[in-house]
Amino acid sequence: MHPTAHLLRQSWQTKGWLTRLLWPLTLLSRAWLFLNDQSYLFGWRASIRLPVPVLVVGNVVVGGTGKTPIVVHLADYFQRRGWQVGVITRGHGVDNRRVQEVQRDSAADQVGDEAVLVKQRCKIPVFVGRQRALAAQALLQAYPRTQLIISDDGLQHHAMQHDIALCVFDDRALGNGWLLPAGPLREPWPRHPRSPTRQYLVHTGLHAFENSHAASRQLSAQAVNGKGQTRTLDSFQGQAVQALAAIAQPELFFQALQAQGLTLAATHALPDHAPLNQWQSTRPEQLLCTEKDAVKLWPHFPQAWAVPLDCQLPDALLNQLAQDVQRLSSRHG
Repeated sequence: MHPTAHLLRQSWQTKGWLTRLLWPLTLLSRAWLFLNDQSYLFGWRASIRLPVPVLVVGNVVVGGTGKTPIVVHLADYFQRRGWQVGVITRGHGVDNRRVQEVQRDSAADQVGDEAVLVKQRCKIPVFVGRQRALAAQALLQAYPRTQLIISDDGLQHHAMQHDIALCVFDDRALGNGWLLPAGPLREPWPRHPRSPTRQYLVHTGLHAFENSHAASRQLSAQAVNGKGQTRTLDSFQGQAVQALAAIAQPELFFQALQAQGLTLAATHALPDHAPLNQWQSTRPEQLLCTEKDAVKLWPHFPQAWAVPLDCQLPDALLNQLAQDVQRLSSRHG
């Protein structure tokens, strides 16, 4: 991460001199958010309601909070219950002006690393596009039997209405509670979704936020490489390894590996969504990485070992979501 960006992220946790200097700019942010919201409320801009329930997994705090593992978990949960599920995502860092369907062999630099990860893990329709409503419509046209659409991010995307919102937090909570650029908030908190949208809070860190549900997250016991080989994670104990993470908080991945008894001879912390199509290691140790990084590394570095992150939501929340989706499905017809 660039030193300036790192300093800003650190400052967002407090109301220090830097954030106080930036605070007047939050008035512009608040004004823009208000005008944007009103433009949809009064019909000056089109807001599309889809013929199937839409569940958005998003966040109000800038940076990764662990949304994609929750999307994967929810897609798997509803599939096991017999639902036809599709996923839409913006496709971070790619040319997403046109809608694209993600294939199992799609390149991450064309559709986005998280989109490829969801496709490979869930084996369901995944569509990418800056305009999520168009992506969802394309998905439904190509797969008309789809019964539920899950959107990876998009709480602030008013052009597509959603029925259920999972707002995900980590241990940063709200930071200093200010809007960008003086704070980490994308929108004011508490947020007030339009009725009849149901909203649930989820936290992926160690500390609960307000009345949030805890998402249990742990590294998988099995690692896999680009050659299709598997290996238990504990088999790496007793030898030095290197680790790579191009995620919002790379240190969390490194700490999780160390908590499993692994010795890290070197760590490679890169910016979130960093391109890895030319990355090579000059070290002899085995390389462990996240699943999101593996989809970018494997085409030219198949010996990298990906360690999946398994996520589990509480049964009470899953049961409530299932009831909501069933009710919404009946309402949608």
